[in-house]
Amino acid sequence: MRFIQKVAIITAAASGIGRASAGIIAQEGGTVIAVDTDEQRLENMSSEFSRSAGQVLTYCIDATDEKVVKRTLSQISENNKKIDILINAVGGSTIIDNPKARVDELVLADWQKIINFNLDSMFIFTTLIVPSMKSQGGGKIVNLASIAGRGFSDVSSSAYAAAKGGVIAFTKKTARELGPFGITVNAIAPNTTLSERIRPRWEQQSPQDQAEQIEKIPLRRMAEPIDQAKVICFLASTDADYVTGQTIDVSGGLV
Repeated sequence: MRFIQKVAIITAAASGIGRASAGIIAQEGGTVIAVDTDEQRLENMSSEFSRSAGQVLTYCIDATDEKVVKRTLSQISENNKKIDILINAVGGSTIIDNPKARVDELVLADWQKIINFNLDSMFIFTTLIVPSMKSQGGGKIVNLASIAGRGFSDVSSSAYAAAKGGVIAFTKKTARELGPFGITVNAIAPNTTLSERIRPRWEQQSPQDQAEQIEKIPLRRMAEPIDQAKVICFLASTDADYVTGQTIDVSGGLV
């Protein structure tokens, strides 16, 4: 029960990696503040996790809207909820029509959409929550990068690679800034993970294409959200008290 009396804010919490992380923290006694734009999925998650050892509170807001986030965090503070853990899980490559676009196929609008979607909410939540973490003497922040940010992915655009490379750099830089205050900042770099958003695209591929992708992964299987969530929750727990500034590849050995 690693998260008893701990409060964790998780963005993009209603599905995929964020949801799997919320499930682990709630099961291990933590209070989860789940942020997402999908109200129905938030309700479903809250109902499913209601019998967990911990508690799940939901906020249906846009994590990229700074004014709304400020207002929400103020409400949380008024309810005497200190924030011990921040998991920045908003991100992805499929918000543009062609997530695999080559650099000469991208337009500026797509570039900006990918960059903003993958970086803005991470910055907003981090900059707003860090002051309270400093005042309480510590905290843990976990960001979601991608192996694309290391240049390893053949199935995503240069815009996505640049955005996730930004996550990795932001993680390392903020870890150096915040370490003296007892705040750790780490990230994970997943490979393709079969979340609710990605699985339909995966299932549309031919068995041959699927087999070729799996063959590249030493563990010979695709990642599931729970695979990523387990590492996130390690980094968010006291088990990782002496780990900071790191990005852990959770890729089944894919390099």
